[in-house]
Amino acid sequence: MQLDNRPLGLVTLSEHLSALSEPLRLRICRLLEQQELSVGEIATVVQVPQSTISRHLKVLSQVGWLQRRTDGTAGLYRLDIGGQPLAAAVWQAIRESISQDVQTAEDMRRLERVLLERRTDSQSFFSRLGGDWDAVRDELFGRAFAGRALLGLLPRRWAVADLGCGTGSGTEMLAPFVRQVVAVDQSAPMLQAARERLARHDNVRFVESPLEDLPLETASLDAAICTLVLHHVDDPPAVLREMARVLRPGGQAIVVDMVAHDREAYRQTMGHRHLGFSAVVIGGLLSVAGFGDVRICHLPAEPEVKGPSLFVATAIVGADTGPTTTS
Repeated sequence: MQLDNRPLGLVTLSEHLSALSEPLRLRICRLLEQQELSVGEIATVVQVPQSTISRHLKVLSQVGWLQRRTDGTAGLYRLDIGGQPLAAAVWQAIRESISQDVQTAEDMRRLERVLLERRTDSQSFFSRLGGDWDAVRDELFGRAFAGRALLGLLPRRWAVADLGCGTGSGTEMLAPFVRQVVAVDQSAPMLQAARERLARHDNVRFVESPLEDLPLETASLDAAICTLVLHHVDDPPAVLREMARVLRPGGQAIVVDMVAHDREAYRQTMGHRHLGFSAVVIGGLLSVAGFGDVRICHLPAEPEVKGPSLFVATAIVGADTGPTTTS
């Protein structure tokens, strides 16, 4: 790169800066500042085709923003601003501007997952008995069994509400482990599909109702879950207040939803009322609704999925509010 202390002509300077004019190129540079990556790894993180990534890498490399090295048959790219004060200053200004961007945060979470998979692949290469185990286990048994088995930790005596149960996938997982599941949804077709799916379970009660006004007794349940539902409702605070009302003192709530994102198209294509929730927002809503001991955990982003990252928030009715903990 020539963005050092030597004077540059207007045309050359314009070429260097114009290479950063595409938002996707800024995302790529932010990733390559953190880690040396291949074309395929970059494509996995930013969720665009490799051909598109290759085109942008070519532009950035031609003007000198990136350095490429060969590792076996793979080409690895990194941001190249070392020893170039002007380039470093330009990039620092850009980095500060995009550091709080929602998309950048999602990229960083996906990058963690890609690097984890890379480490697993490396272990497999050097020690097949250790590194291959996850892949072998997934091939034999799938990925879902571990999470479902952990449901065995639930007290058998519990009554649990699945709020916004949809076609009953969550209810189906809960039913074998607790005394009763109350499956609630305001969509009659969804609830009918859940009934058919869960016909063999005699401990499931189906309730057709909006979540903002539950026809359930106060303090009648031990736990309630709300999975990928809150972003669909007009009044999330009302839903959380109702969740707190129907739970016994010490009852536990679990909310799974999308982290705050900027995919405006979801409003039209899928009827989303809210573009996810930040940890501060969901923590505040739970506290105001009467919950304490609020804990929020960002779930690992799987590179192959296309949607925004998810979080799980847990809280206890009547517990000391205290600070919300996030991980």
